[in-house]
Amino acid sequence: MSLLAPDLILSTFLVFCRIGACLMLMPGFSSLRVPPQVRLFIVFGITLALSPVVVPGLLPTVGAASQAGILSLIVTETLIGAQIGIIGRIFYLALQTLAHASAMLIGFGAMPGAPIDEIEPIPALGSLVMMSATALFFIANLHWEVFRGLVVSYDTLPPAAGFDARTSLVAVSDRIGEAFLLALRISAPFVIFAFLANFAIGVMNKLAQQIPIYFVAMPAVLMAGLFIVYFLVGEYLALFAAGFADWLRTG
Repeated sequence: MSLLAPDLILSTFLVFCRIGACLMLMPGFSSLRVPPQVRLFIVFGITLALSPVVVPGLLPTVGAASQAGILSLIVTETLIGAQIGIIGRIFYLALQTLAHASAMLIGFGAMPGAPIDEIEPIPALGSLVMMSATALFFIANLHWEVFRGLVVSYDTLPPAAGFDARTSLVAVSDRIGEAFLLALRISAPFVIFAFLANFAIGVMNKLAQQIPIYFVAMPAVLMAGLFIVYFLVGEYLALFAAGFADWLRTG
């Protein structure tokens, strides 16, 4: 057996650690609807596909490392992969939060729908948005950008440099602000509609206090909210996919 065989196996395992930790948290791949065995085979297949590109750069580091160094590299690779996956998950958590808020703002918050990626049910509008965003992740070939980003990450976050917790926390906090700003920007029409509708209902209620304006106007508010969803949901998802893709390409 060649002397490079143990180093080659360890290098491939390090690639498996980074890819596995990333896809364990990345939207789409980490869905509860995907059986764990299928997720494991996906990670194993992607590892074998990317190893010829990544492993040659890892062999010198693995060959010069001691047993404690190998353990440190395994932990480092797992943490780096988890960091990438968590940032991707943050974008979808921000979208889910604002989709839930949008459903409440247009009066559909009390009607729970089937959960897509979570255990607890969320409003039907939120389920529709999250299911569409997850499907768009694969339809728009953003999963290929994830694989490309994993390969590029070995240049920006090499295993030999270790895991810098402070830099990683700064990156995660920056992405949290970016993700929620993106979700708030695309959900702005629902916020504006809710403000105007509730302001108008409040004024009419003051002018005609003997009439239950809120209950009379609620069907019209629901219908107007549905029209907003109908006309804007395409742009809503397209803007989110564009923002998520921009992070994948430059992040």
